[in-house]
Order: sequence, then structure tokens, then C-alpha cells
Amino acid sequence: MKPYVLCHMVCSVDGRIWGSRWRPKVNVVPNLFERLHDQMGGGSWLCGRVTAQEFAKGTEPAYPPTDQVFARENWFAQREAGAWGIFLDGHGKAVWARGDIGGDPILVILTESVPDRHLAGLRADGVSYIFAGKTEIDLSAAIETLNRELGIERIMLEGGGGANGAFLRAGLIDELSLVLCPVIDGSTGGPIVFNSGDTDLGPAPIESMTLVSHDVLDGGAMWLRYKLRSTAAEVN
Repeated sequence: MKPYVLCHMVCSVDGRIWGSRWRPKVNVVPNLFERLHDQMGGGSWLCGRVTAQEFAKGTEPAYPPTDQVFARENWFAQREAGAWGIFLDGHGKAVWARGDIGGDPILVILTESVPDRHLAGLRADGVSYIFAGKTEIDLSAAIETLNRELGIERIMLEGGGGANGAFLRAGLIDELSLVLCPVIDGSTGGPIVFNSGDTDLGPAPIESMTLVSHDVLDGGAMWLRYKLRSTAAEVN
């Protein structure tokens, strides 16, 4: 069974998500993203590899070598959690040196190409992991595994742009929660809400977007929620 995927993002009016570059600074509302996350019910949340490395606390570029050999099978440090912090890390780049984020246990989605040293390191850190694909992540298979193994029925997809773009192209986003803040980035090169890389993949595979709510928040931010219907089959 596929979990319900709700993409939740806060951005500038020009669609960029690096808050440090937004101007005017006086219009940036502290903790707005987190407040709305909780208001929508919170729960398990998923981010991409770049965000994973921002959260990771390891100081080395990779886990240390090991003589151990591991079967490419899902492994869980625990199975009971109020919410999971889930990360895409297909090739095992993040050295965690921690097992949770704000009390939410970490789970990473890997491909079978990761080295044994990485699996040994994740186990030592108490980081759960699942496999979804040999060399590239199969997003549909990954979230179905999360539902089957851990009973996760809803996932808050919360960036970055690459992860959002991958889910969008795979036709897996059910709802978009988008907060337009009264700020502008105004530069090129910064991350955007949906990013599918440097190759033009053509129009987004969306059949319909239906506005289900709109609210003006304190400070003039506009909170829009849309139901999405996609025509896409997963592309990896």
C-alpha cells in the first residue's frame, strides 16, 4: 500500500528555498515551517541526500573500513516510533554519528550499491535502513516498504528540491502545502521547490491540481494547499 505523500515547503515569491538569501529579512517568520508541519499533524517526514548531510554529525567523509559482510536486507534499530526522520541516501554519503533528530529515529533509504562499511556504520549509530533498487532508488518501492514494514500511512515530503522533483516525476505526491513568503531571493543558482536536474524532462506529469484551502498568515505569507493527481509512472 502506498502512503499518502504530502509535500510541505516554504519558499520566496520567486520559488526559492534558501531562507538565508531572502529579503527583506524582517518578513521572514521564524519557525513558520515547523509550526505548520505540526499544525498539519506532523508524523514521519522525508528529505533528500543534501538535507541528510546537513543533519549528519559525522566529521569523516565515510564510515571506517570493516571486515563484516552484510546481506542487502532491510535492518531496523527499532520498529516503534511516533514519527520517523527518513532520508534518501542511495549511495551512502551521510555519516550520521547520531540515531535520531529531535527524538525521531533516523531511517535511510539505500541502494544495494552501498559498501559494507556504510552498513556497519549505520548499525553502530543505531540508524535503520531499507533497500530500494540496485544502483538507483525506486521511490515507489521504498515508500511501499515503509508502509509494509513500519505501518507508515503518511509521509511529509520536506525537500530539498531534488527529492521533491524526484517524487513529482514519479507521480507519488498526493498533496502540496506551499507557503509563499513575502520575500524575494532574486538570484540564480539557489535551490527551488521542485528541481529535476539540469536535463529538460519536459512538462511535469500532473493531470490536475485542485485548491483545497488558502490562508493569509501573519506577516502576509500565503498558505496554499492543493490536491495533486498525476499521470506519471515512476521514472528512475
